[in-house]
Amino acid sequence: MAILPIKIMGTPILREPAQEVGEPTHGHRKLISDLFDTMRDAPGLGLAAPQVGVGLRIFVWEVEEAHGAVVDPVIVERSDVTVDGEEGCLSIPGLLYEVPRSDRIVVEGKDENGRPLRIDASDFLARVFQHEIDHLDGVLFIDRLSPDLREEAITRWRDLLLSPEGVTPYSGRTSEVAPEAPI
Repeated sequence: MAILPIKIMGTPILREPAQEVGEPTHGHRKLISDLFDTMRDAPGLGLAAPQVGVGLRIFVWEVEEAHGAVVDPVIVERSDVTVDGEEGCLSIPGLLYEVPRSDRIVVEGKDENGRPLRIDASDFLARVFQHEIDHLDGVLFIDRLSPDLREEAITRWRDLLLSPEGVTPYSGRTSEVAPEAPI
């Protein structure tokens, strides 16, 4: 079990597109295990490899009783229907905003053993997947906000960074539990 430090907004890797994995190796499976440990410790509902400083197209998720890892995910279908829903992020602790997302997507990729996956995700699971895939593309949830809200979020983030308390990343801080688990 390894709890990895979660990178916060301002760390360059969060803005870089992640590289494809190809065929997962033992090292990738170890990373996936560490991602699960880190996500659960935070706690969160999803975590992408760039959030722990690894520029690979891998994310893990856990919603209700279901969980999984997706390697090299691609959204192959997307509903035209969008819904607003509250999102937070382990890489931007302290901010929550309503974000528009497609209410249904189909994601293809591989599991940790390289077996093909095709997941039809709707509602909240679709939101989690889109949020995590955005991380793999160097996109943060605040980038999905209107220009005015995005500017507000950036100002609030700067204020948090400059406050006497500063920003405490979730990872490894089991005594600090987020009020609601961010995506």
